[in-house]
Amino acid sequence: MKPPLERLATTRPVTWKIGLVALIVSFFWSGNIVSIKVGLATIPPYWSAFWRMAVGAVAVAVWTRALGKPVLFRIARLRQVLLLSVMFTAQIAIFNLSVYYTSPAYAVILLNTNPILVNLISHFYVRDDRLTGARLLGLAISFAGISYVMLGEPDTALAPDPLLGNVLMLVSALLLAARIVYTQQLVQGMDPLRPVIWQMAFSLPGFVALALAFEEPLLQPLGYEAVLAILYQALVVAGFCFVTWTALLQRHSAGNLAVYGFTVPVFGILLSAAVFGEQITGRLLGGAGAVAAGIGIVSRARRRDKGNAG
Repeated sequence: MKPPLERLATTRPVTWKIGLVALIVSFFWSGNIVSIKVGLATIPPYWSAFWRMAVGAVAVAVWTRALGKPVLFRIARLRQVLLLSVMFTAQIAIFNLSVYYTSPAYAVILLNTNPILVNLISHFYVRDDRLTGARLLGLAISFAGISYVMLGEPDTALAPDPLLGNVLMLVSALLLAARIVYTQQLVQGMDPLRPVIWQMAFSLPGFVALALAFEEPLLQPLGYEAVLAILYQALVVAGFCFVTWTALLQRHSAGNLAVYGFTVPVFGILLSAAVFGEQITGRLLGGAGAVAAGIGIVSRARRRDKGNAG
């Protein structure tokens, strides 16, 4: 008999090769917000989300079939998948608006507060996942970093309304955290790739409705930069990054892989500086450091608590 997936994951160490793969995935993931910012110069937020999800749903479906896994789900799961899609649509719509209004470096830091928010939500909705003193300390440190970043003033050329954009990104991170907690419950007995495909597919009508109501299809003539940006978001981020990360989680401990996720804001800040010339300020570094430290404390305390419970 094969051991349970959770037990199997803990028995496989993260070698330097696996660590390198995780680092590469984190690097490509960090480019998501930068690529969205590039595309938003031509394709407005809701249309951008529509094209990203249309191509992404096809890409992940192809990946799923190539891995020999089913794409369809049982009709009994329809209500749950539809609810997930509503959460997904709201989160991505707010996310794209945020990237339009604030700078990529600020956005990537605020979005990556979602592990902290996951812990906060899990305290109320997941049995046996309560906050402890150590985890509360980590939350406090991260929220101090969030507050410090929220009040920053990035370059106005990149951030026409930074406070609005920062607030929207924090709302998006909260919705992302709620979606993660809900997805963790949904994928019990279901391959995790199927909800990803269908949340994107079912989001398309919502994005079309929002786009037709509030936006023009293009802000300027379509160029190769916007097309490459959409393909990057759909094929690299939604396709390669998610599928590869899911495969890593199926073989290795999430706790051991989590450290590589801490590099996403760092890579994001560096990419924004390289692509847009955004200045790397002490506020960015200090806020990102506080958020990362808080996430590290919470993650370590959570692993210790689960180990003691087991």
